[in-house]
This record gives sequence, structure tokens and C-alpha cells, in this order.
Amino acid sequence: MAVLDQFTSQKAIDLENRYGAHNYHPLPVVLSRGEGVYVWDVDGKKYYDFLSAYSAVNQGHCHPKIIDAMDKQSRTLTLTSRAFHNDMLGKYEKFACEYFNFDKLLPMNTGAEAVETAVKLCRKWAYEKKGIEENEAEIIVCNNNFHGRTTTIISFSNDPVARKNFGPYTNGFIKIAYDDLTELEQVLTTNKNVAGFLVEPIQGEAGVYVPSEGYLAAAAALCKKHNVLFIADEVQTGIARTGKLLAVDHENVRPDVLILGKALSGGAYPVSAVLANDDIMGVIKPGTHGSTFGGNPVAAAVAIAALEVVKEESLAENAERLGKLFRSELNAYIQTSTIAKLVRGKGLLNAIVINDSEEGDTAWNICLRLRDNGLLAKPTHGNIIRFAPPLVMNEEQLMDCVSIIINTLKEFE
Repeated sequence: MAVLDQFTSQKAIDLENRYGAHNYHPLPVVLSRGEGVYVWDVDGKKYYDFLSAYSAVNQGHCHPKIIDAMDKQSRTLTLTSRAFHNDMLGKYEKFACEYFNFDKLLPMNTGAEAVETAVKLCRKWAYEKKGIEENEAEIIVCNNNFHGRTTTIISFSNDPVARKNFGPYTNGFIKIAYDDLTELEQVLTTNKNVAGFLVEPIQGEAGVYVPSEGYLAAAAALCKKHNVLFIADEVQTGIARTGKLLAVDHENVRPDVLILGKALSGGAYPVSAVLANDDIMGVIKPGTHGSTFGGNPVAAAVAIAALEVVKEESLAENAERLGKLFRSELNAYIQTSTIAKLVRGKGLLNAIVINDSEEGDTAWNICLRLRDNGLLAKPTHGNIIRFAPPLVMNEEQLMDCVSIIINTLKEFE
């Protein structure tokens, strides 16, 4: 590692290109350190992080309380598998269930694993509780969703890059338009084999699409009416990102199944979870689902600390306040801009739509200039730039970032 530490940015990039699978297209910057809202590259240049590892680092980089919990537990016991009990898992499960107001938690590691877990849970509940004939259950999903890239998940994606040449695909999913209650009700009314509705409260990867006010509450009510599970994928939107603890909290919706990941660990460790009440989670029995690392002692200790930080530092309230300020400042600029068409979002999950086609490279070039100017962000879907800084950001830092963003956009007017 001493040799690697001396490598230049280009050498580090060359190593990845030579020895790593080319499944990502990173912005050309090589980071070596992070603290709070800042990251530094291998040359020592300092940047504002405006992506937060896709909202995994809500509590800021290397939060001392989270790192201390991870360090302490790592020196005591790291892994037992679920063949034995450990003294941390139950504490974490109790803490998280009371924190989010559910009866049971099923621990996993990654967001995609948690989504797969929720799909299995929904299907098993459908056969054993709702009475759908085995192998006939269907789950409604939304177009332009992003729930991960496993074989099952890409089967109900409509992203051609994620899907092409990965078939045959998994059946059992019905795709409808996002933010369309009429289509949702039509499917629920005409199809008695629907077991669940899996939805992102805000479609993050699609470009931070915020649904119409009342959509989530009405969708949840329709699901309840038709005895269908309302499954909220809050892997990206949860843990205070949108100005509430959960994005569904904006409409006082309590999902039947809640999926969490990313910031559940503050970005320090892979931790995800599925939460539900006993009448749903009770269908899970020994042997029906599992994970060697899911619920390990380090994950448990890290997640407790990460969730404590959210409340102790009022991160949801900070995200709500700063998010409104961010959109207000950017909207004022956009009124006279020719390069930026609109800004949208909730809390500190926001996006700017660039005046270019999805096939264009303007958004990418803007992100390169933002990097040069000391701020890191990344395009999604070609002409959209997502902005999601750590929630520990203060107003002075936010306004500095707003200035960097506006001045950078002016270079492209």
C-alpha cells in the first residue's frame, strides 16, 4: 500500500481500467480521503461532495461516532454468521424496529439484496396469507424505476443498458407509469393476483422525479383497499435525505414493507434491511432466506450509531431547510438561464435538468468543470445532474456550493 499511496491519479485510473471490470464510468477524479462534506483527491485537492455516494453518506464522510462504533466492534467480534446468536443483532433489531415503528427487521447487506428480500417476502405472503395460487403472484412496479441490477430486478427495469443481453428475464411483474393513480387502480381492480406495489417515493436514478402531492397516500390507500402490500424502496430516499426521516413521511404514509440501505450505515459499511409487521414477516421461517454477513455484529453496531447521529444532529430538519434554500437560489438563476431548464427535488435530494438531449454530453462536461471548480456531482440519464450533499452541510457551505454551481453553469451559457 505504501507504493500505491504514491501513485498519481492517472496511474490509479489506469489500474482500474486494466484490472477492473468496466461496469462503471466514473468522473475522472481519484479520491483518497473524506471528512464531513469534503473529499480530497490523491493530489490533495479539496472538493465538496455533492453526491454522497448516492445518498449513502448522509451523515458525512467518516463521522467519528460511526467510525468509533465500527472500530470498537471490529476489535471485539466481526462475524458469527447466523448459525449462532451474537450479542449485537438483537440490540440493533430492537433499536431499528422502535426507530421506524415496525415489529420485525430482516437484516441484509446491500440495497439490491434488500429489494430481492422484499420481493420474496411479498410473494410468500401472497401465497400463505392472501391465498393467491402458488407461482401466480404479481408485483406492480413503475416505469423508469431503479431498484438495483440483479437478474430479478433488471427483469422489471425498462433501462435498455441494464437489460440487454442479460435475459431470460424473471416473470411476475407488471409495469405501470409512475405517478399515475388511474393506471394503478385499473390494474388493482382487474388483476386478483397482485401481491404488492413496489415504488420509490422519489425516483432518484431516473432524475429525481418527485410525484404529485398526494400520490403516495392515495396509492397506499388503493393497496389497502385491494389487500396488496405497499412496498416503499427508501434505499436512496430514506434516512433524512428528503427532509423527513422517510420520504413517505411527507404524506404520512406507513408502508407495509420498508426497504432501507445506503445511509443506514452512514456509508461506513454495507448494511440494508427490510422491515414489516408480524402478520407479514411471520411467513419467513428458518431456511427460507438468509445471508452469511446479514446482521453481523459490526453492521449492527454501525447502524445503531448511524441512526443515532440522524436524530442527535437533526439531519432531517437540516435537509428540509437547506433543500428549500438550494432550490430557491437555483430557481432564481434558472429564470434567465439558457443552459439549465429546471431544478426539482425534496430536501437535499435535487436535480437540475440541462438544456440538452439525453444523448448529449453537456451535463458531463458541466460536471467536469464543477470538479475543476471544487465540487463533485454526476449526471444521470445524460442531461440531468443530481445534487445530493451530506446532510451535515451548513448554510454557509451550501451557499458556497450554490455559487460554484451557478458560476459553472454561466460558463456554458
